[in-house]
Amino acid sequence: MTTTDLPAFPGERTARCPFNPPAEYTRWREEKGLRRVHWNGHTVWAVSRYEDIRTAMTHPAISAEVLGVLQGHANHGGPNAPETFPRMDDPEHARLRRMLTKDFTVKRVNAMRPRIEEMANDFIDRMISKGQPGDLVQDYALPIPSLVISLLLGVPYTDHDFFQTITSTLMNMNTPPEEKARASREFFGYMMELVARKEREPGDDLMSRVIREHVQTGELRRETAAMNGQILLNAGHETTANMIALGTAALLENPDAAARLRDADDPAVIANAVEELLRYLTIVHSLIARIAKEDVEIGGTLVKAGEGLIMNLPAGNWDSTFTAEPEVLDLDRPARGHLAFGYGVHQCIGQTLARAELEIALPTLLRRLPGLRLAVPIEEIRFRNDMSIYGVHELPVTW
Repeated sequence: MTTTDLPAFPGERTARCPFNPPAEYTRWREEKGLRRVHWNGHTVWAVSRYEDIRTAMTHPAISAEVLGVLQGHANHGGPNAPETFPRMDDPEHARLRRMLTKDFTVKRVNAMRPRIEEMANDFIDRMISKGQPGDLVQDYALPIPSLVISLLLGVPYTDHDFFQTITSTLMNMNTPPEEKARASREFFGYMMELVARKEREPGDDLMSRVIREHVQTGELRRETAAMNGQILLNAGHETTANMIALGTAALLENPDAAARLRDADDPAVIANAVEELLRYLTIVHSLIARIAKEDVEIGGTLVKAGEGLIMNLPAGNWDSTFTAEPEVLDLDRPARGHLAFGYGVHQCIGQTLARAELEIALPTLLRRLPGLRLAVPIEEIRFRNDMSIYGVHELPVTW
């Protein structure tokens, strides 16, 4: 079988069922072994069953060190490019991750909740004042996490147009490699300037702390601090923004679920509803790559040393061995244990913050605008099949 005969990954979600994973993923789960697919210019194994994904993401023979093999070096800097903690194995992964974790603890995130609630109400007020229809992406879903991660990192929010545009270029799977390289270099240059500024004028933020505690002590290179700050800025607004927008669209298409979340006053109910939305939508559909360091059997398939794997998280979260009737959006189902944030030691470092933003942004929106509805038929909405993070490009709404 040649590369051109292989299915492209990720598959496209259809306009008729935009919240469902591609239909072929069901077949891949039911077939024996793993599935060969074409991803990011490479032939890799798609891991689509829930238990196989968990096995692959914790197996000592499966490595996260894919830069320069399945993915380009950071900023195309070659083997001397700055280290990036999501693309490292332990113990180096854990060492670098520990430098960043304290800013994403439950205690720190809970302290931010009142401010996030203020933001949500403020952006709703602005959207209302602009008049109908509004674009929920630009007016609400994108500004909240962009402002939150800017405050946490110490990035000027006035630069949000810059980093949102650059991130969109990098996440677009159709962007030519040379354009991605240019955007990546520009983004890295911006972060290096931020590091220099924080050295001169430190503040009460993550980048200032990392520079003070780890760069100025010689433990960490400036380039590494800048690169990992770039990763946090990129992922910190892009993923949550798409979950807010796509979650809203899914709720508006499921009015009983929307009413359940809108009327809930129990934080535990709201938190569980967010877990179900994360499972149901699984927007990280094309980013979690791994490589085998030695021959290993996963899901009945022999993966040889040097072969790549892509974690098919949407398929795993719709695996009936994980939860019954996965195609149903049931906000009361026990959805914990889903794979939306990955699994194992490489789980998303910002998941506590993302949960808090969703637990605030979605019910606040539904309560403030009880008449919220789509301004166009669902079939006319542009879904992000062309992006590494799934979602919607725009979400026209009225209220």
